[in-house]
Amino acid sequence: MQHKPLNGIRILELGGYISAPYASSLMCALGAEVVKVERTGTGEDFRRHKNDRSPYFIQYNAGKRSLAVDLKTREGLDLVKALVPRFDVVLENLRTGKLAALGLGQAECAALRPDLVYASVTGFGNGGPFAQRPAYDTMGQSVGGLYSLLGNADTPQLTGTILADLITGLSTATGVLAALIGRNTTGTGQHVETSIMEAVSTLTADAISQYFDDGRRNPTRESRHPQAQNFCLKTATGENIAIHLSSQQKFWHCLTKALDRPDLIDDPRFATYPDRERNYFELVDIVQTDFLTRPAAEWEKRLTDADVPFAPVLTMDDYINHPQTEWLDLIEPEDNGVSLLRPPWRFAGTRPDRGGVAPRVGQHTREIAAEVYDDTRIDELIAAGVLFTDS
Repeated sequence: MQHKPLNGIRILELGGYISAPYASSLMCALGAEVVKVERTGTGEDFRRHKNDRSPYFIQYNAGKRSLAVDLKTREGLDLVKALVPRFDVVLENLRTGKLAALGLGQAECAALRPDLVYASVTGFGNGGPFAQRPAYDTMGQSVGGLYSLLGNADTPQLTGTILADLITGLSTATGVLAALIGRNTTGTGQHVETSIMEAVSTLTADAISQYFDDGRRNPTRESRHPQAQNFCLKTATGENIAIHLSSQQKFWHCLTKALDRPDLIDDPRFATYPDRERNYFELVDIVQTDFLTRPAAEWEKRLTDADVPFAPVLTMDDYINHPQTEWLDLIEPEDNGVSLLRPPWRFAGTRPDRGGVAPRVGQHTREIAAEVYDDTRIDELIAAGVLFTDS
């Protein structure tokens, strides 16, 4: 039987898109029961009018239960307030102050359950000049410095995937788990707050260190390469291989052995790490020229035999079908056209599965409402449009 360390923990999610849903999807995979509060009718926007068939919605919401309720009505708010004491965590990523205005803010919910963990995810925090700005992944990457850091000098550029939303989800889950552990010690709840801007800072810690180490100059895409002594090299057969030598003299000697270039060891431009850092771009040209003379398979054998830290540059198709990915059991078998990514932890050698398909809008409305209301009251609320069920 799989070890699900969050079995028994209940999370009430009020939010959408990725930052909060990714956090709760990780905790759902670890055994928590997650109830997703959605608008009646179409549900969360990230369903993209495909209900439970949107690949994006499935990836971040598989295994959850759906409660469709109109929070613009007093009756809808009363239902959610009645449910709050039955949950360990309330997780929200609405704009600052929106839930408080509805009477579902941290103070109001904590009054209903004093040991509640209430987690708020915003774009930029609940104060300051950006507090009321809308925020998507693009805003987080931009203001967090990633577009300038991952672009060339004076040429910021978009990245190829979401980074800000995903690191925010992971950071949020970490904060919630810490608060749950703290609750076991103190018996009291916590208001856990994070934002996209704060979470992205965890990805820029090295760049911030580099900024101060390099005389307060703004790092860009190539700034770290001389320090890391890393390379991304095309081979004669078209595949690419990445190498990372770092500052160890050992791995420099290992690379010269793989290249069959003993002459480089005594070359004064590259003799020591400071020399190689100073003349890095000259070294790139030399190594790239050599790599174009042999096929990828030969380079992989040479680098392995010489103990050089390297890896093939994989596409998503390569990654999903790679034998190491298969060994790690990272990808859940495809269901409804989507392969789900499992959480990045193993317990007793086993990675938790994702626990089911994504819910349809309002699929679990009736049974969740039945925790606090009888059938007659639920039927009345469904008839009035306060609740929605797909059954």
